[in-house]
Parts: sequence; C-alpha cells; structure tokens
Amino acid sequence: MKIGIFGGSFDPIHIGHAIIAHHIISSGLVDQLWMMVSPVNPLKAGNERHVTDADRLRMVEMVTRKLDGVEPSAFEFTMPRPSYTIDTLNALQEKFPDDEFNLVIGADNWGVFDRWRNSEEILAKFHLLVYPRLGHDVNIPESLNDRVTLVDAPIIELSSTEVRERLAAGKSVRYYVPDDVLGYIERNNLYQNQE
Repeated sequence: MKIGIFGGSFDPIHIGHAIIAHHIISSGLVDQLWMMVSPVNPLKAGNERHVTDADRLRMVEMVTRKLDGVEPSAFEFTMPRPSYTIDTLNALQEKFPDDEFNLVIGADNWGVFDRWRNSEEILAKFHLLVYPRLGHDVNIPESLNDRVTLVDAPIIELSSTEVRERLAAGKSVRYYVPDDVLGYIERNNLYQNQE
C-alpha cells in the first residue's frame, strides 16, 4: 500500500491542512494518508501555549474522521526526541515492510530540504510529494523526477501561527478551523489570553 506521511505540529490543525489532506488522498497518489502529529519539545522557546500532544492529536482526529482514507497518527510520540524525519520514516518502513511511504511536504520545506538531516537518504529511500506554497517556487532537478512529485494542490495562505495569534487576541477563527475543532479549543480554553 502507498501511504503518505503528512507530518506537522498541527498547533492547531486548520482548514488549510484539511484541504491539502483531502486533495492528496483524492489525487490517487497514495492509498492512505497519515496525518502525523509531531511532538512539541517542551524546552523549545515559544512553546508556552500549554497545549498538550493529546490536545493536538484529538483535534487532528476530529478532522481525519471526516476524510475517507486519511488517518491520525501518534507514531512520532513513541520516537526518541528530538525526532528527525529520517528516523521516523525508517522506523515506519521497519514496522510496515510491505508498505511504501511517501513524505508530504510544502514547497517552503522543499526549498530548504538539502538542510534536513540525512536528506539524501530520504530521497534515496522514499518518494516526496510537494504541495505549493505562496512565494515558494518548486524546482525539481531532472535527476529527481522519479523521486519527487509536485502536487497540483490549491495554495492555502493560512498558518497555525495566525490562528493562535487571532485566538490570543480574542478574535474569531470561525472558518479558519473546522467547527468541531473550534468548539474543542473554546471548551478547553486553548491558545487564549496569551501575549
């Protein structure tokens, strides 16, 4: 089975993530798409939001249950930290040897992919699916045409940072995040009353 790995902090997940996930699974490029929630380093600067891994996973679950072929994944929560993409992909391949894993990244990450840990090993072992981001051209060398695919997905200009900033400022994020996610954020007072 071809499985796409769409990783992120999803802090919080928003409609842009959902649209990209829906587009990739609908494209037929993969049989399943796993939205893999990355652990947030509690020591990392700027992580004073007090949103737990479990909260972020729960919000991803709310979105994925409405998308056929898209599953939430907490696989990286079991990995040693800091967790690097190559380690995650190798561990997945070892655990699921009959499946083929495809890494889903944005054009912004493709632009700096050569700086990722063991980027050449990732390209040698796994296929990359790159979705467009505004202001980021995607240049795929001819030598990588069989390893990297540019996905013809819509460009969504929305970030989790923007959602968090709006919430912290007491502004509405209706339509920025799915309704059930918004309800979860409000019930649990996530991202609010922060500088």
